Amino acid sequence: MTGTASEITDKESHSPETKVPGRNPLRWLHRHRALAAMAVVVAAALGLVVWGQLAPKGDGVSLSVHNPGPNGAQAVSQILGRHGVSVRDSNTYKDATTALANSDSPTLLLHDPNGFLDDSRLRELSSAAGRVVVVSPRLQTLAALDSGISQAGVVPEASPVLEPGCSLPDAQAAGAVSGESGFVYDGGTSCYRPTASTAGLLAVGGDGHVSVLGSTAILSNARLDELGNAALAIRMLGNSPDLVWYLPSVADLDTSGSSQTLDELAPDWARFLGLWLALVALAAILWRGRRHGPLVFEPLPVVVKAVETAEGRARLYHDSHAIDQARDNLRAGTLVRLARKLRLGPAATADGTAEAAARFLDRPPHDIKQLLNERPRNEARLVAWSQELDTLEKEVNSR
Repeated sequence: MTGTASEITDKESHSPETKVPGRNPLRWLHRHRALAAMAVVVAAALGLVVWGQLAPKGDGVSLSVHNPGPNGAQAVSQILGRHGVSVRDSNTYKDATTALANSDSPTLLLHDPNGFLDDSRLRELSSAAGRVVVVSPRLQTLAALDSGISQAGVVPEASPVLEPGCSLPDAQAAGAVSGESGFVYDGGTSCYRPTASTAGLLAVGGDGHVSVLGSTAILSNARLDELGNAALAIRMLGNSPDLVWYLPSVADLDTSGSSQTLDELAPDWARFLGLWLALVALAAILWRGRRHGPLVFEPLPVVVKAVETAEGRARLYHDSHAIDQARDNLRAGTLVRLARKLRLGPAATADGTAEAAARFLDRPPHDIKQLLNERPRNEARLVAWSQELDTLEKEVNSR
């Protein structure tokens, strides 16, 4: 039994086999393949940048035994290790004291440029070590070690190379070392002294327990192979089979003591300061915030240099070929300056100024008047004429 056309159409539209066309991802990618490739490249580049920023960086601490950079000390630590010296890198005060306690008469290398260690910890480290080598110490560090060595300035730029100049065996065997960017110290036995100085780059206390080296460059990877730097470093740090390499950091700061709060440090009268500042701010708002009426446009003077004005006018005259105007200005300026030089007064005329200049220079008045009254007809003659006027002024001013 057949149905009407509308019934057949309605059945087909509700049939489960009917498929609604949708968006095909593969077809879209094929159509926009250039844009998709660019997006992949940008995403990969961003990924590399993020990975480079988040990836762990190498050790960049100055004089660190794990730093292979120019300011690191990886080279000297490896050389000491090949010579039988056990280099123990200590990152904290606790690790350093433990390493010193587990060794017999160890050598301690201490580099604390920021002063993270207090006096008591410095004294404990010094007493636990058989020998202490301090690199570029601060004044507080030297005072705590109580070695009789004090700061004495910097190595002059005129002394880039320093000779031993002392009887210490380590210095005599090492020979000359680099002195650039170094510090000198006084007290005990001083070696590597600049010219006309009693302080040296290397200072050893009276008992030999504390040695002060005023240069990090001697131990650095960049300068270790220069002169006798390597020999001096190895002899100073290789006297003991155990070397504790200690570089204090922020983690070594003593935070056990409770510091005073801001309220405790402030004086009693400071509690009223906030209320007073609030009143002052309110008064300022009422004073400056009230309306003063509509805005008034006022021409302000502008200061322009005379040279800029002269150059600007000269360009205008040149562009408009205003030879007569330029001539009149040059002539008027020359007459004013000549009258002022000859003291003729403000009422002086052009002929009077010309005659006075002729008498002053002992020249015929006719020549001076002819020069001042000339009217150039072209720019070349105008330039030559202005030079002649300048020469006339120079002759008057030179007498």
